Amino acid sequence: MTALGWVLRALDGLPAALGASVSAIAPTATGARSYRNRQFHNTEPASPISVPDNPAGLLSIASAMRAGRPKGVVPLAEPERPAVAADLAVTWYGHASALVEVDGFRVLTDPVWSERVSPSRLVGPSRIHPAPVELTELPPVDAVVISHDHYDHLDADTITALLYTQRAVFIVPLGVGAHLRHWGVPESRIVELDWGCSHSLPARDGAGGDLTITCAEARHFSGRGLVRNTTLWAGWALAGPVHRVYFGGDTGFTKAFAETGAQCGPFDLTLLPIGAYNHSWADIHMNPEEAVRAHADLCGGDPGHGVLLPIHWATFNLAPHPWDEPVRRLVTAAAAAGTEIVVPIPGQRLDIRDLPPGRSWWEDME
Repeated sequence: MTALGWVLRALDGLPAALGASVSAIAPTATGARSYRNRQFHNTEPASPISVPDNPAGLLSIASAMRAGRPKGVVPLAEPERPAVAADLAVTWYGHASALVEVDGFRVLTDPVWSERVSPSRLVGPSRIHPAPVELTELPPVDAVVISHDHYDHLDADTITALLYTQRAVFIVPLGVGAHLRHWGVPESRIVELDWGCSHSLPARDGAGGDLTITCAEARHFSGRGLVRNTTLWAGWALAGPVHRVYFGGDTGFTKAFAETGAQCGPFDLTLLPIGAYNHSWADIHMNPEEAVRAHADLCGGDPGHGVLLPIHWATFNLAPHPWDEPVRRLVTAAAAAGTEIVVPIPGQRLDIRDLPPGRSWWEDME
């Protein structure tokens, strides 16, 4: 392939992948409590991201990034597909993509099935492991929730595929709906929410109760191009008649966890990010120890309540730390706090009420 041909292939599909324009996003953002001067803002301001501007510092980061991919092959589980959703179960597909079952409902979180998390199909972070299941093999889901518009959480190709393979509504933070509309998702299947606002899914077949999905405050940022923070970022509280689940998406540690726990918790299961941290961006990506603290805050201050499932690790190499460092640190921190954790193999479905013995599968790869 010629150099020009490679460049053309790298740019193929890029305009569509970037998503909606700032002007298309702005109308739905205006009036939000955290929106001013055409941007969303964290309640707790995050310190600026700092990247070394000298050769030695950049070389150090590049060297550390090489440890972000394992030497062995990440194992995959054959996903189960029960006919009826459980009272409380979860299937982790990798990174922040999971299928949560709560009181008979199924909610798909931050689905990303593409090979790269980038506007280009040839350039950008690529998968450490394949997606454990094809999108067409997913069971029917009731809702798809998106935490924010970064490429490793909002993937244009995956959204377009789900538009045709599922009938679920897409529940997103303010402004993110403009991206979905740009990719052909009809207005009738888009729900945009501000922090603290909720949307309810009616009980299936008139039996049982509703599932209330609440947009929870997070501490992060957004942007798919050169302009940042034109769309909102969030976590999600999923409250059924009996069980409650919190999905963290991507966030730094924040006092908002305790507020969400008080308002929507305590949670029986939390899915919290533990990877892609670094001191240069400490306020927008939690480390494993902070995830354990966040779990306690979401559970009314009780670190022993519920179960923590780590996400945002082992699928894409996004920060200069060893690929398995997040889970090793999590195991230590959780044991010290008395917090129960589950670390599934990508693709593995776990019934939280009947958990099998834990397996340190990342250690088996050495």
